[in-house]
This record gives sequence, structure tokens and C-alpha cells, in this order.
Amino acid sequence: MSDVACTLSELFVHPIKSCGGIKLPEALLVETGLDFDRSWMVVDEHGEMLTQRQLPRMALIQPTFKTSELMLRAPGMLALHLRLDTVEARTRVRVWRDVVKAYDMGALAAQWFSDFLGTRLRLVRFDPEETRLSDPAWAGDIQAENAFADGFPLLVANAASLDELNGRLAARGVAPVGMQRFRPNLVLSGLQPFDEDHLHEIVITTDEGPVRLRLVKPCTRCSIPNVDPLTANTANEPGDTLAGYRADPRMKGGITFGVNAVVVQGVDCRLRVGQAVSASWRF
Repeated sequence: MSDVACTLSELFVHPIKSCGGIKLPEALLVETGLDFDRSWMVVDEHGEMLTQRQLPRMALIQPTFKTSELMLRAPGMLALHLRLDTVEARTRVRVWRDVVKAYDMGALAAQWFSDFLGTRLRLVRFDPEETRLSDPAWAGDIQAENAFADGFPLLVANAASLDELNGRLAARGVAPVGMQRFRPNLVLSGLQPFDEDHLHEIVITTDEGPVRLRLVKPCTRCSIPNVDPLTANTANEPGDTLAGYRADPRMKGGITFGVNAVVVQGVDCRLRVGQAVSASWRF
């Protein structure tokens, strides 16, 4: 099979793990994925990771980049301004099974998150001197660095796969869902539904040179896509529909949507919506 041409149609960063995402026209590729993606995380008083699985209202916290700040808004709250160049005390936190170095973001941020989410919380930022690597069982010989992402630097999704899902939802009388429920970084257009399951690498043409990403692990899905990002209400869809046709034998029957990727080439290149992509098939 020959390579397939497609297009980079959407870019998203999620600065705070499990809070709202930002749709961007362009983003810088760094060692850990897109710049500022999953650089911050909400933790409890013991430094343990918290996500929408426990606190669905995290979906309502919407970040925006403002020059030298990350500004956070949430219903009923005054905006919280976090300087991008400022951190406070060193700390250690747990993200899944990894205990890593981080920086606490201070009392004001802690109070803001605690007030909105109704439990005592802290906000932390990943320490750039920390090295947290993807599982070599999937990443192979590539030393794939991560910040607070679940386990891989990037998540790649396919617009046609979402269209296929929404067609199935419509047939069941269920309203369509947006791509943000799946929290990808890169969205490709011009593929057939679920072609991404069978891709090996994608090469994106940028002004600074080629970006090569290797698609290494199907993304198994928990309950977070069932959280409406606009209301934080939880339901059984789209999870129930996905369960009817997306059980992946490679993941022991786990329900998958999107593919995790690692960076082979192209750190410090700038990705832009509309860039040409060449994808190669996995044999």
C-alpha cells in the first residue's frame, strides 16, 4: 500500500490535565509534545493526581493564553491569572504510577481550585528538569518524554472517525459529540474512518523542516468522553456506542479512539492548521 496524503486540520493543547482544551491555529512542538500541553495538574493534599473521572466539573475550567499568562475562567468564579514564568515551592506529585518533581503554584491557585471543585486541592506545574518516559513496550527505542499526559507526548485523532461515530449516534437518536471530548492534540482530515488504527508514521511539512511522528499505541477510553465539556454532565454516550464496535484486540478488548504518538523528528518546529501530512501504513 502506498502512503496516503492528508491534512492537519485541528490543533489542541490542554494546559491543565483534565481541564478544558484550547483550539489553536499553530503550536510549537517540544520534547514532551505540544508546548504547554499538560504542563499543569490538579492534585489533592497528598500530591495525588485528580481528573474528570473523580471531578467532572474540571471540564468547565477553561484556560486561555494571554501574552505571558495562562488565564483560567470557570462559572461563578473570578478569573485566575497564572504567570507562565513563575512557580513557587518545589514538590513531588504522583501521575498514575510515576512520582515526579513539580512546582506548587501557590495558595491563591490552590484556593481557586478548591473553591470551584469543592474539595481541598493544589495546582502544580511539571518540573522541566524531570524526565518521565513513555513505556518502551510501545515507544520502542525512542526516548519519548512526557509532562503530565497519561503516557505519551501526543494524541492523534481522525476527523472521519468522529463523523463515523456521530453517524452511529444519530442512528440511535443521540446528539452528535465534538472532537474535544476525546482531547486530542492533532486532528487529521482526508483519511477514511479509523485509518489511524493502521498508520505507522506521519510526516508533517513545516516551514522549519519535516516533523515525524510515530503512532505507537491505540488510546483506550475511560469515562471522560461521556462528560459534556460544556455542562460537565455525565451520560452513557458516546461510550455505549463506541463499545459496540471499537473493542480493540491489541488492547485486550479495550475501547479505543485515537492513537498515541511519539516524536521521531522535528522538535522546535511549528505545527500549523492546514499543513500537508503524509502517512505511512503499518505492515
